[in-house]
Amino acid sequence: MKINAIKTLLAVLLLALASGPAAAAGGASNLEPSGINVNDTASLQRGAKMFVNYCLSCHEASYMRYKRLSEDLGLSEEMVMDNMIFADAKIGDLMTIAMDPEDSARWFGKTPPNLTLIARARGADWLYGFLRSFYQDESGRWNNLLLPNAAMPHVMWSLQGIQVMSHGEGDEAGQLELQTPGLMSPEEYDDTIRDLVAYLDYMSEPAKLKRKNVGVWVMLFLAVFAFMAYLLKAEFWRDVH
Repeated sequence: MKINAIKTLLAVLLLALASGPAAAAGGASNLEPSGINVNDTASLQRGAKMFVNYCLSCHEASYMRYKRLSEDLGLSEEMVMDNMIFADAKIGDLMTIAMDPEDSARWFGKTPPNLTLIARARGADWLYGFLRSFYQDESGRWNNLLLPNAAMPHVMWSLQGIQVMSHGEGDEAGQLELQTPGLMSPEEYDDTIRDLVAYLDYMSEPAKLKRKNVGVWVMLFLAVFAFMAYLLKAEFWRDVH
């Protein structure tokens, strides 16, 4: 009985872990892979630029410091100060915003969330889909396929253009189509969003860049150590029969 209970508990825990990302993603399924690469420094640099220009005015990242961008993304402190800090913040300050939470809640209906850990909460694929799924509904308001009636407006509409819901039949029903082109082609916009999501994913765990590199050396050390241990064992037991 005890063994069966333990097996049942383990099954429940595994099911909860497996369904966690889907629940965090608002129940969305069949998400298109984001294809991000957090080891691509150039992509992270472009994503950081998009973040400070389009996100940081409303969303803070108060667990992240500007100085970390200089340390991890191959940018000098002068480049960060000149291109990514638009207020009177210093290089060692946290990435906070001046907007009052009560004012933002009154303007948008809710306070915009802190984006420091949003990639860990939602997942990169969900963010990639969300930022590409804004459309203008019949009332002329911005809506989103993955998060209907989202309080967030489409701040990058000038880049993507204006999408509307298709009224076709069959497979075309409920699909988004580009009604008014933006400053970027659809491919260019997708690449830009991929860079932004890559930066958000990096920001959610900056240590992963160094952790993965250190992990490679640790595995190599363990492999060499295991080989040396095998040779030592063979030497000790060579005359023992």
